[in-house]
Amino acid sequence: MTVTSTPRTGVTLRLLDKADKEIVKLDRAVLGAFYKFQHDFRRNPDAGGFRLKQLEGHDRLWSARVNREWRALMIRLDGDDWLLVSVKHRGHVHKNLDRFNYGINHITGAIEYVDLQVVEESLLRRGLTPPAAPALVSAPPSAPAPEPVGSQPPEEPLFGAYTDRQLADLGVTEPLIPIVRKLTTDDELLGLAEYAPRHTGEVLLRLRDGVPYEEVMEQVTAPVAVAEPERNLDADDWQAAVDRSQTVVITDDESLQSILEEGDFGRWKIFLHPTQEKLVRRRYSGPTRVGGGPGTGKTIVALHRVCHLVGQLPPGHTKPVLLTTFNRNLAADLRARLLSLGGPDLLARVDIAHVDQLATRIVSEADPGNAKRRVDDTSALREWRELLVETGETRWNAEFLSDEWNQVILGQAVTSRSDYFTARRAGRGRSVTRAERAGIWQLAERFTQRLETKGLETHRQVAERAARLEMARKSRIDRRAEERDERGGLHNLHFEAGSGAWLRYRYRHIVVDEAQDLSAAHWKMLRAMVPSEPDDIFLVGDTHQRIYDNQVTLGSLGVHIRGRSSRLTLSYRTTREILRDAIRVLGDADYDDLDGDTDTLAGYRSVLHGEEPSLRGARSWDEEMDLVVEQLRAWHDVPREAMAICVPTNDMVTQLADRLARSGITPSEITQDGPRGDQGVHIGTMYRFKGLEYRCLIIAGAAEGLVPRASVDAWEHTDPSRHRRELHRARSLLFVAATRARDALAITWHGEPSRFLAPLVPPR
Repeated sequence: MTVTSTPRTGVTLRLLDKADKEIVKLDRAVLGAFYKFQHDFRRNPDAGGFRLKQLEGHDRLWSARVNREWRALMIRLDGDDWLLVSVKHRGHVHKNLDRFNYGINHITGAIEYVDLQVVEESLLRRGLTPPAAPALVSAPPSAPAPEPVGSQPPEEPLFGAYTDRQLADLGVTEPLIPIVRKLTTDDELLGLAEYAPRHTGEVLLRLRDGVPYEEVMEQVTAPVAVAEPERNLDADDWQAAVDRSQTVVITDDESLQSILEEGDFGRWKIFLHPTQEKLVRRRYSGPTRVGGGPGTGKTIVALHRVCHLVGQLPPGHTKPVLLTTFNRNLAADLRARLLSLGGPDLLARVDIAHVDQLATRIVSEADPGNAKRRVDDTSALREWRELLVETGETRWNAEFLSDEWNQVILGQAVTSRSDYFTARRAGRGRSVTRAERAGIWQLAERFTQRLETKGLETHRQVAERAARLEMARKSRIDRRAEERDERGGLHNLHFEAGSGAWLRYRYRHIVVDEAQDLSAAHWKMLRAMVPSEPDDIFLVGDTHQRIYDNQVTLGSLGVHIRGRSSRLTLSYRTTREILRDAIRVLGDADYDDLDGDTDTLAGYRSVLHGEEPSLRGARSWDEEMDLVVEQLRAWHDVPREAMAICVPTNDMVTQLADRLARSGITPSEITQDGPRGDQGVHIGTMYRFKGLEYRCLIIAGAAEGLVPRASVDAWEHTDPSRHRRELHRARSLLFVAATRARDALAITWHGEPSRFLAPLVPPR
């Protein structure tokens, strides 16, 4: 006779932040056993197969059998409410039980769990022998803890300027404070931060970055600290503590699978960092910008911001929130992520479109019969060259005129000769007299007529026209608002009915991703689409990643972010070894902050550790392709679709794809619509990699003459400003490519390595 356990109701299984990062590293077979364990445990934790037992010396920590070799460690919060904190091999569960520390942080009120042995092993690998640490306490210390006894380290402690009490008041996990006091190198600090509770890691990294104690208290601790009246926390009120903790209730197998198998995005859907959470939920008096290096979670913050804004909307069927970015690929990715984050009901209230698609929509409304053919900047430059040949004009070259037309005339939506005389030309380098402006304007008019005659238009022309149309619409809205105010707030019903619709702004809120690559015309269009009210425009971007020549000063375009800018500094994607070399590629060049000041990556760091990037040269492109094949085969334990190769030109994409196919490796080319197929190694030009990430990545063709291209140096003496901009752009492109790699990066070249690799490649 078989006896079956009756499923229990009311069983809650939660997952603590960082536990998922340990679980996802398990072998596939163990991970499969864990999925079955959590499913069955939620049904009936009393089933005999779990061998559920309380660990000796611990009042709340229990172990449960996952399979023959592995055990789940869980904190019993109350009755059938369980918090899963770790999955360990059975041989590591019952040894040195004092190493398991857990409790309620007396500053944040959140539940924290630390395995001191894991921390110690991490630091021992870095040459530091940590002192014994006390158990985690749930109340503030009555007096500062004594300094550890022993010989002083050869180097100055990183946090010697702070007392134990000061660190505890910032919310640093107290069992870790004796270890913190012994840290002497950044490598040791990063090793600690990798396994410490997230708040502790953030506090220590900010202090190490030189942020004053008071600012760390205000910016990092205060937003997550419990109110003063609640500071005397009940050490046994774990139910209240769990509400203040970064946990997720596992409700079904699919929700857990999404957390564990969607990579960084899967966990960011749930475990948003408190610093990021603060940026998402804050009410802003006007436009705001969130900056930060690659992998710091800017896009995640933007997506959660959209969710927050939609959550504040009254019920309805309109789409008052716009989510936009600079190309079709990224817009499609944002749509997929937002759907995963909030579901179809959220998506139904958000308009998702890239800026050129948005501009086309506006222009098509005004001119539905427009049949002009769109051409890109390269085709437009060809038309400029032909115009100069036909007119015999020799004072200006085609590149200068094309840039002037794109950046100044179209970029600033200049519509008349007199407006062009007063237009700002910041960053254009070469100054022009009033007489020269008159000549340039005449050529620009002839060029516009030339495109008109041929039935052509550029995307920049469409953006400029959309900006003018939206600015005109905004003027009408403002004028009617003034008239309404004069009537005491009453609508002119006859006039509104006659217009066929109530004239209103298109959106209440706009969220912009990759803001650094939008043009001035795009910003004028967006500014006119939303009223100047609190929470109107939320933008995220990093000018170190600008890959198009669109330098703007937002304040001059009506997007005033001064005093409302924040910066994220912690990379959750790229290892510190890759990050270090990527930053070296940027050199000492200055980058703007989108508002006329300089931006910086100071304090930008990662807590992830990995292997050193590989740097290899070849005598020819043919030999270099052999190196690429060799490297891909060396990564034999990584799925092909988790690898990618980026190169400088489309021809190199074609040649490399052919070489891979002949070597038995399936290639998948990245187009403007994304990779062609789900299988194989992704290959594309560097421009195609914006917004993507891979476990292993190769940058091939990083040779002088290709990165940057040889033609760039032709401007060094004829147009120094453009020369600087093009070098900036090439550096940024290489920086973006390098930071797409999560775990491993290889850079190859043939002939001479790119000048940008000089800090990485020893001179011959």
